[in-house]
Amino acid sequence: MTSRFSPYVIRVVAICYILSLLAPAPPRVYPEPPQSVLTMHPLVCAHTRLTDEVEDWKVQQTLQLVREMGATTIVELFPWAYIEGQRDAFDWHHPDRIIEMAHNEGLQVIARLGIVPAWARPDPNKQPTTLNYLAPNYYEAYGEFVAAFAARYRGKVDRIIPWNEPNLTFEWGDRQVTPEEYVQFLKIVYQAAHAANPDVIILGGALAPTLEPEDSPVAMNDLAFLRRVLQAGGGASMDALAIHTYGFTAPMDDPPSPDKLNFRRFELLIDVMKTFGAEKMPIYITESSWNDHPRWTNAVTPGQRVEYTLEALRYVEAEWPDVRNLCFWYFRAPTLTRSYPDYFAFVTPEFRLKPIYEAVQAYARGWKTEVP
Repeated sequence: MTSRFSPYVIRVVAICYILSLLAPAPPRVYPEPPQSVLTMHPLVCAHTRLTDEVEDWKVQQTLQLVREMGATTIVELFPWAYIEGQRDAFDWHHPDRIIEMAHNEGLQVIARLGIVPAWARPDPNKQPTTLNYLAPNYYEAYGEFVAAFAARYRGKVDRIIPWNEPNLTFEWGDRQVTPEEYVQFLKIVYQAAHAANPDVIILGGALAPTLEPEDSPVAMNDLAFLRRVLQAGGGASMDALAIHTYGFTAPMDDPPSPDKLNFRRFELLIDVMKTFGAEKMPIYITESSWNDHPRWTNAVTPGQRVEYTLEALRYVEAEWPDVRNLCFWYFRAPTLTRSYPDYFAFVTPEFRLKPIYEAVQAYARGWKTEVP
């Protein structure tokens, strides 16, 4: 029988196979003694993106760099769809490895829980939906998942963000949600989580900063959304408030105003909390940053990014003692998007440190530096 492949093709395939055998194995992860974070500013926190990181050594190196930067805390997404791909069948490998590695580096973990499994969404043949679609009849199923997570990691993860940016239609699977419905959702989750782990801290809010009006089909103004959440009694179903605040093109000291998006917009959300008597509730800024893309209209220069970021850390520490963490979006991603989101990163996928990393490290560690 005559071969369909020429001798040349066969040689090429053979050479490729031999080269694959000679390729170096990926670095191994060796157990290290427990570490501790050396920092003078425990406010510093990094929003990591380890969800889709495949190789353990990359997870370990990312977390090591977070520690060496002087950050005490990470925020990390743990997808419900990854952990409970089938109802009541949990696969804890992904969160186990990240949480264990983080604790070995001396880092605290704020867990963000989202991404809906297929079994909790409608039949795609009848109603196509996105991974963020969560109908009210599955709120209890999500609450059971949060409870299982809270129970498993009691003593290791005591702060949970049960959803991300609920004032954006996109984050609810293109299903427009009202603040009052979010309160119903939050109440179910809060009760389930605290029944499983009385020490858990549920961070409500995590609202996206936006100037969209209340009747917008794509989003709702974050100030209006929070006001209606508290009017509906949502304050009883959160132990702390998570806030997202971005600088965009404004300097750190640009004063807050309801008609502007800037870093100090978070103060307006705190004012709303005070209006409802919740001024003693702890605050966590779980997303914040400036972007230094060379062509994005909402970006600043790399030098401005460093300056504004350090000013933000100093300002929050001096003026807002109730803010427990200032978490920067984001530390490092497994791959590039080749667009403006890449310029939020502190470290490249290849583990090259950006100037923003070195500036925050010098600040957090208390090193003398010429950085402003």
